[in-house]
Amino acid sequence: MELFFLALLILIMAMALGSGFPVAFALPGAAIITIGLAAGTGYIFAGSTDAFFHSGGPQQWLSAGVTNLRGVFWEVERDTLIAIPLFIFMGIMLQRSKIAEDLLVTMARLFGPVPGGLGISVVFVGALLAATTGIVGATVVAMGLISLPAMLRNNYSPSLATGTIAASGTLGQIIPPSIVLIILADQLASATDQASSLRKALHKNATGELSMPSTFDVASTSAGEMFLGAFVPGLLLVGIYMVYILVFAILRPKHAPAVPYEGKYDGAFLKNVLITLVPPLALIFLVLGSIIAGVATVNQAGAIGAAGAMIMAGYRLPEQSKGLYAPALLAIASLVLVGFALANFEMNVKAANDGSDRLGILLGVIATLMFLTALIWSGWRVFKLESTLQGVMLETAKTTALVFIILLGAAMLTAAFRAFGGEELVREFLNSLPGGFWTQFVIVMLVIFILGFFLDFIEIAVVVVPIVAPILLADPQANITAVWLGVMIGLNIQTSFLTPPFGFALFYLRGVAPAVVKTVQMYKGVIAFITLQLMALAIVGLYPPLVNYLPNRVSFLSESSPPPRNPKLQLCLEDYIGQKLAEEAATVQAIEAARGLDLSALPKGLAGDFEDTLDNADKAIEQIKAVFVAAEAVEEAADVYRPQLTLVRGIEKQIRRLEAEAKAMSTTAGRMRDEAQAEARAELEAEVAVLQAEVEHLETTIPASWEEEHKTFALLTNAETKARNTYRRAADGAWEGAVEVLAVISANEAFAALETPLREMRGQIEALSEDESQELVKDLAREFGSVDGASDVKKALDKARKALRARTPDREKALEEFDKAVTAFEEQLVWRAEAEALVPGIQTYMDGIRGTLGVRLQDRFTREQALEMASCSSYHRDISLNF
Repeated sequence: MELFFLALLILIMAMALGSGFPVAFALPGAAIITIGLAAGTGYIFAGSTDAFFHSGGPQQWLSAGVTNLRGVFWEVERDTLIAIPLFIFMGIMLQRSKIAEDLLVTMARLFGPVPGGLGISVVFVGALLAATTGIVGATVVAMGLISLPAMLRNNYSPSLATGTIAASGTLGQIIPPSIVLIILADQLASATDQASSLRKALHKNATGELSMPSTFDVASTSAGEMFLGAFVPGLLLVGIYMVYILVFAILRPKHAPAVPYEGKYDGAFLKNVLITLVPPLALIFLVLGSIIAGVATVNQAGAIGAAGAMIMAGYRLPEQSKGLYAPALLAIASLVLVGFALANFEMNVKAANDGSDRLGILLGVIATLMFLTALIWSGWRVFKLESTLQGVMLETAKTTALVFIILLGAAMLTAAFRAFGGEELVREFLNSLPGGFWTQFVIVMLVIFILGFFLDFIEIAVVVVPIVAPILLADPQANITAVWLGVMIGLNIQTSFLTPPFGFALFYLRGVAPAVVKTVQMYKGVIAFITLQLMALAIVGLYPPLVNYLPNRVSFLSESSPPPRNPKLQLCLEDYIGQKLAEEAATVQAIEAARGLDLSALPKGLAGDFEDTLDNADKAIEQIKAVFVAAEAVEEAADVYRPQLTLVRGIEKQIRRLEAEAKAMSTTAGRMRDEAQAEARAELEAEVAVLQAEVEHLETTIPASWEEEHKTFALLTNAETKARNTYRRAADGAWEGAVEVLAVISANEAFAALETPLREMRGQIEALSEDESQELVKDLAREFGSVDGASDVKKALDKARKALRARTPDREKALEEFDKAVTAFEEQLVWRAEAEALVPGIQTYMDGIRGTLGVRLQDRFTREQALEMASCSSYHRDISLNF
């Protein structure tokens, strides 16, 4: 019955959507109706409203939907949804300011003389509008009205012209800032939590260990990372479109001819190009640049974009007048003033101490007032001009409400889908597919692609992603990142605007295209661009760094970059260090030079510590070679071991599923104590017996050699782990010992400064009472304790204090111990002065190993190291051998 109600849920939703019923009500309506029918049917035929639910009851699942709805608004981690109305406002405002018209006309004049130039200009403008407006309908309509007549008039193929416009108009779905990416980031943030739990359970079942190493965990993503990850794939798609149009024009010049510009390429033309291009490019730089540089969050960047769009509309919408550009120039001047103040003054109000700081704060206040004036001035212009601001606000509210109510409805639908076991059904189906992760991934991508024929991108993002994303993210075979999965789904969803019969970009274009352009020609035109999108999807899928590198680069170069000791970075770090040691001799030379230092000035213990440091350095260099040997042995054995592992883990997965089913049936049968239920109980017990027999049969299919092979391979992986841990301890020791010695010598000045208080202390011990003198000795001992290497003096002072505070104070013994402290102090003064000569040599040693053996203990990576870590961690590393 659970499957029946699951099918009924999907059928009701499909019928509602197919009949044209609003999506916002079709999704929650299907969920509420199905849950209600299941509860009523269970009450009538089984005497319980919970009877036909996978687990729990109708109250639980309806409240789960409400909880999901509340989470959209109240979870702090999901506050990126606030950016949606801001970016929608920016897009609608720029669309109303006719920026698309200016860009298309200017770019057509610029690229027209090139073969296929009009088509290339449409793609270029589509990319710019995608990065500024991101509204597919507005972009397609604007370009259809402006460029389609011009392309047809210049003998462009109707199929190529309509395909180019429709495809370029959808670039706003993948080029940031994009509403799709924000929604996907929100959905994937929840999916990664579920995936982490699934992977931990998988690790526990496979290894028997209660905790999973953090290096194997699933990393979450954010809207900012999604923007960064989609940036390069978006540019790749734009490049593929342009190359296709250019090649098409060269091969078939009659279908995409060059269009010479009749005017002159003079200063006036250049001025027009700059005025048209610079403002939107500057807005893109401010919005995306602020996110990439870490200056602003996605929400703050959305606010920047909304303000910038209003200022641009403030000079674009009114007619030409003397002070037309005054608000925009005032805004630019305020930004320049803010930049100057931030670069030259301390802008923290609480930390302001002198006139210079107060001057910087004053400049900041003046700049802020200037910007607010420009913003209000522009807003007033837009408000007065045909109530444009009122219209933009109204459209923003409508579009935002549509997006959020679909999100809320999808939360209800997802809860109902899980109530009838749909999530487990999908998981079992995907897990049962042969071929591992990539088969699952291809099937999911294919399903999303087909759903794009019928559903909008929002429905796909909020209904399908929460179900399939945890399964794909949890799989340790590919060990994909959430940002890569999000961008792949985003690229796939983009096709939903082009694929017949419900491609919304086709509907928009059909509405403004002349009657001479047939619908069949439009469908024919988008086929090539759908193919190009699938090609881009394949390229990004096969080369993950296209997505992962930029977010990693920004993360590792930021102020909050992961420290070098981050467990997830150790494999990449050891690869980097091994390569550096093989290419450069600086580390070995530094160790050899340090061996030549004369340590006789140092105390025996400190000299021994430094010699141990050098021994650790030599050991680390040898040990990292052993790491690579052990890793190579694991890699060689993996070719034979992996098929066996896949086979056995698959059998064990089936066994766990059957055992879970048998346990659930046994529990249900155990609750049937009524005689009227005897027949049903007997049937369940018979099914349990069948399942147990199947489990026993599956256990016999596990190869007899599995235990031995697993044990042998485990020895190899343990050897690699041990080699890596040994290397890390040795490398840390190679740095820590030198730091300790250098810290002791560097404390010479602080140590010498305590000579006068120490020598005066004897007279105080003799003259003052035991209680007073022991407090003074305690304070002095504490001061020596804060000086590196002065522990022997501190110990003697502590003994003197102990003698003074004993039940029967012994002043003589205290003075005796104090004299020992003075002697130790004088001895230290001698060797500390001689040890000063060692500082340059020790510093040279530390500089020599800083970039190799000492990397782990640095506060942060250097730029070179950060870029190497970003590159290395951009690839997906298979960790399935550990599961």
